[in-house]
Amino acid sequence: LFKAGNVDKKSLVKMKEMQKKDKVEAKNDDPLANKEVSLLLEIKHLGDAIRKMKSESVEKAVVQVEVEKLKQLKADYELVTGKKWTPNLVNEISNQVDHLAKNDADQANQAGCDKTAMSSAEMLLKIKEVGDEIRRMKSDGLKKKEIENRVEILKQLKSDFEKLTNQKWNPDLVNELLKRTTTTTVETAESGTSTVEQLDKLLLEIKSVGDDIRQMKSSGVDKKSISKSVEKLKLMKSNFEQLSGKQWTPDLVNAILNPPQSNSTEKKTTIDQLVEENIPDVVKKPPKGSLKVEKQQNEVKKITRLGLETTKEGNFSEWYSQVITKAEMIEYYDISGCYIIRPWAFAIWETIQAWFDRQIKLMDVTNCYFPMFVSQAALEREKSHVEGFSPEVAWVTKSGQSEMSEPVAVRPTSETVMYPSFSRWIQSHRDLPLKINQWCNIVRWEFKHPTPFLRSREFLWQEGHTAHANKDDAVKEVYDILDLYARVYEELLAVPVIKGRKTDKEKFAGADFTTTIEAYIPTSGRGIQAATSHHLGQNFSKMFDIVYEHPETQKKENVYQNSWGLTTRSIGVFTMIHSDNQGLVLPPAVAKVQVVIIPCGITSSLDKSVVKNIHDTCQLLNEELRSGEIRSMCDFRDNYSPGWKFNHWELKGVPLRMELGPRDLNEKQVTLVRRDDGSKMTVSMIGFKADVIKQLLTEIQNSLFSRAKAEMDNCTKVVEKWNDFCDHLEKRCLVMAPFCGAEVCEDLIKKDSTRDESTDPTAPSMGAKSLCIPFNQPKLLQKGEKKCVHPKCNQPAQFYTLFGRSY
Repeated sequence: LFKAGNVDKKSLVKMKEMQKKDKVEAKNDDPLANKEVSLLLEIKHLGDAIRKMKSESVEKAVVQVEVEKLKQLKADYELVTGKKWTPNLVNEISNQVDHLAKNDADQANQAGCDKTAMSSAEMLLKIKEVGDEIRRMKSDGLKKKEIENRVEILKQLKSDFEKLTNQKWNPDLVNELLKRTTTTTVETAESGTSTVEQLDKLLLEIKSVGDDIRQMKSSGVDKKSISKSVEKLKLMKSNFEQLSGKQWTPDLVNAILNPPQSNSTEKKTTIDQLVEENIPDVVKKPPKGSLKVEKQQNEVKKITRLGLETTKEGNFSEWYSQVITKAEMIEYYDISGCYIIRPWAFAIWETIQAWFDRQIKLMDVTNCYFPMFVSQAALEREKSHVEGFSPEVAWVTKSGQSEMSEPVAVRPTSETVMYPSFSRWIQSHRDLPLKINQWCNIVRWEFKHPTPFLRSREFLWQEGHTAHANKDDAVKEVYDILDLYARVYEELLAVPVIKGRKTDKEKFAGADFTTTIEAYIPTSGRGIQAATSHHLGQNFSKMFDIVYEHPETQKKENVYQNSWGLTTRSIGVFTMIHSDNQGLVLPPAVAKVQVVIIPCGITSSLDKSVVKNIHDTCQLLNEELRSGEIRSMCDFRDNYSPGWKFNHWELKGVPLRMELGPRDLNEKQVTLVRRDDGSKMTVSMIGFKADVIKQLLTEIQNSLFSRAKAEMDNCTKVVEKWNDFCDHLEKRCLVMAPFCGAEVCEDLIKKDSTRDESTDPTAPSMGAKSLCIPFNQPKLLQKGEKKCVHPKCNQPAQFYTLFGRSY
């Protein structure tokens, strides 16, 4: 217009000043501007809080949670405003708020108010800050009791505001304050930015208002309400044309939001292709070799509690309860001593089941299933057997409202359920050996303190029952099965065990002898029976008339029998031994998920093509791992931050975490974090193979076992004197001592090793009981060489026996 001579230069300058003023006014009416200021203030307050936490040396895990919130706020700011957050933006807002607060304070002074009182502007911002904090606490799921304190502070602030200003608080007052703050900020930004930046910003504002109008139309808002926004949009487009000298079109906005990208290969079939062809070389570095272990010393491990409110050392039983519930292994049920085994734990039992089932089938054992109910007559046929279980047997006595003519028991074990059938199935030596196994549930109505997995009223197990013509064959099987049980614990669960034979007092009711594997829980200083294998001799075959015709003498002979069992107690044992104050620690051999792959560093400002590359690479890594029979998964959930995911999978005990972000892509590597020790390492993605990860998982498995074995060996003491016996017991050790084997003496040892103040039989002050007579003796005792360890016993020791407090 100026060039055409229609308007003089002075008029044109005045017109542009008016347009600039209109633009500022339009900005002040824009709800997005208020949102911008609100976000900047939230970022400032949270940043100040984080700096304060760091200065007070608050635990890193707690600080990390707040840092993740701060990152999300900055991402929200970029999404709302279309520009990157910088500290200068916060400083500008803070200066304006301080200026407004000073004006309000000056006005208050002129009116004769107390100079120490908080200004109305400061009070409004404080009310907003506390309100935002309460909303965050509610969204984080905090309990009402934890929020009440902040609510009371908010009420007091609103009351003080009303006293200071003589007007009732309402949200519009905050919005008005934010508008006043925005005015100067916008003017500062307008004067301090380049023309290109102003045009880009204006284009994004036009897009935002256009989106609002479309949203209003789709929501059925009346035409009158929409017309105001339409007029605002027209004015903004006019301003754009004045500044740029060209017509506004939608393509101009798209050019800003989607800048042209370099062409990439359409199909990515291998990790190498993705690395070489689609990942830009931002930083040129030489290719990395296999595993590069980063500095582990002085490196702080990322720790998260994620709800664990106690420590393993501080309150062991409460810690255990929290680990198994928060790691989603167990859910408590409304019947005491009964529990829901959730998929995360049941998958472990399935792994144990699959391995052991394969092994016993190589021994010609076949699976079957027997009813869970047993008649009273059958249960009581073997008197010594039923006496051992009598207090724990659950009986069904009613059907509906009617009393049953004869009560039936729920199986505490299945010897008396199966053996009537054995007597019918076995007639000849050709029917032997008979070897069967069943996977089932067992009910023992415990009255001691129930503990999930360790001691419950219902549990899962396998029970094997075999019949043999030859005693030597039967005895050999007892030890073969015990070796398999030891392998389950040591090879699958990474738990060391001590193999041995039970004393006569502790052997299975009705058995000739019982063999056992015993584990050790270092934190509680207790031993625990891990699995047992019994030789029943001919005791049950005589009671149930299980006989066969001898091929040479044609006489009826009673069979020799065994029974053996392994339970879900195994899950509780490794959980207590390996887990830590961050949660569950799973041995890789039984983990449902061995490797979790987590994309990191994805923000709203990150280019979409880079995000796609990260996801594609994660998926290819996952496919490579699965092809190597590694149980892996990708966590692509977009409603959780990477930090939250790290904490979540750490709590659930996944052995290995794989992290992949933009920097990893640039350096053509992936970061690995071990759950067992928190160490980090990197692996090159060039030529990546699952064997590298498989080797690392084996190292983790071996490390868990070695650490547990060292603890058990260090806490297993060989003693000769009673004083040493009691001293080591008080130090939470297992004690191997010479023992005569008499049941009376065993009772004395338990009684005299108990603290006088003990009232709880499961407390650390409980007396020592015999755990087993270890197969590996410290030394062979000659007849009469040593006396029994108990001072009141004058009998010669027969063998070294392992004693300890136990579950």
